[in-house]
Amino acid sequence: MKIKQVLLLAATLSTAFSSIAANSDSKELSVEMSVPPIRLNSDFVYAQTFNNMGRPINLSMDVIQPFSKTPLPAVLFVTGGGFMDAPKTKFIGQRVDMARAGYVVASINYRVVPMVTFPGMLEDVKSAVRYMRANAKKFGIDPSRIAVMGESAGGYLAAITATTNGMHEFDKGDYLDQSSDVQAAIDLYGLSDLTRVAADFSKERQKKHQSPAIPEAMLVNGIPFQAGGSIQSDLDKAAKANPITYISKATPPFLLMHGDADPIVSPSQTQILHQALIEGGVDSTRYVVKGADHAGFLWYQPEIMDVIIQFLDEKLK
Repeated sequence: MKIKQVLLLAATLSTAFSSIAANSDSKELSVEMSVPPIRLNSDFVYAQTFNNMGRPINLSMDVIQPFSKTPLPAVLFVTGGGFMDAPKTKFIGQRVDMARAGYVVASINYRVVPMVTFPGMLEDVKSAVRYMRANAKKFGIDPSRIAVMGESAGGYLAAITATTNGMHEFDKGDYLDQSSDVQAAIDLYGLSDLTRVAADFSKERQKKHQSPAIPEAMLVNGIPFQAGGSIQSDLDKAAKANPITYISKATPPFLLMHGDADPIVSPSQTQILHQALIEGGVDSTRYVVKGADHAGFLWYQPEIMDVIIQFLDEKLK
């Protein structure tokens, strides 16, 4: 009996060792250089400014920089937050996608209501563009190829930054020897006419946008208790804060995208901007994303970034 047990154990060990030997060979994996390594550098102060109370504010920028031996085109990404928040950490996945596609991608915070009124936010974005050009060598940027991109309130800011190309009255602060012009613009579900933000919605929703406390009203007219009025109270002043007002021959190519289920910003907001751009002789493309709401999960899908990167490649590379 003992002899049989020893023989069985020996056979079992032999089989186990044979199995280990069979799996001990390393597997080979062939890899080609198809995307560059990237690095994130955070919190560069791109502007020192003041809020409505006269208090100093440092505005900062994060930069995702791909490895490259030659200067790369760049994208300035402006996040949304209803004009009341500006978290530069949003859309990190999309920004990484653009960086891996060969773009230096900056993201900024900026002054928000109620501590700023128009054109303060626009001045901040233009300051960021000038900062990028002034530090082009540091960040590996080709200063002749810079796009601006934003979503929601950031889409509005991207649009008005682009339509005001060449208008130096909005250049304030440092690096005034640098241009704030951009060579392409991407607007995701942004506002374009502040007096018609809720045009596609119910009468009840439209009535709410007549309040002097709604963000677009405070952006244009200030805080209600400081004599700020509704967005309809001064239409000339509101028009001066609309991207559509400034379309010119200096306006660069546009890509606009909007969800047909957006419950926050009327889809017609990007449609009227698209039509105005086309009428002004500007290269503009608009996509309606089926089933997409406002800043929801569909905006994080690869199909969206495929369209965006293709547009950037066509206009900047």
